Amino acid sequence: MKSITIHGLQDPLDLLIRKQAEKQGLSLNKTIKKLLAEALGLKSKEVDDRKEFMDLFGVWGERDLEQFSRAVQDFEEIDEGEWQ
Repeated sequence: MKSITIHGLQDPLDLLIRKQAEKQGLSLNKTIKKLLAEALGLKSKEVDDRKEFMDLFGVWGERDLEQFSRAVQDFEEIDEGEWQ
């Protein structure tokens, strides 16, 4: 993938891009790529990076939650003597 630098971006354009990024909850880089793709008639391709990590995720059942809760139960108790 190539990178480019844009010099001399005028303040009003910079402000509009930043507002657009904030409004959509995207980074400036993603916003600019999206705007360029739309302006050139290309379909913006949103990449969901989470798919790369799906094999690391699991779903807990009630039994798993109970086991975990029992395992960390000691961390719920505060020994006042250790905090003096």
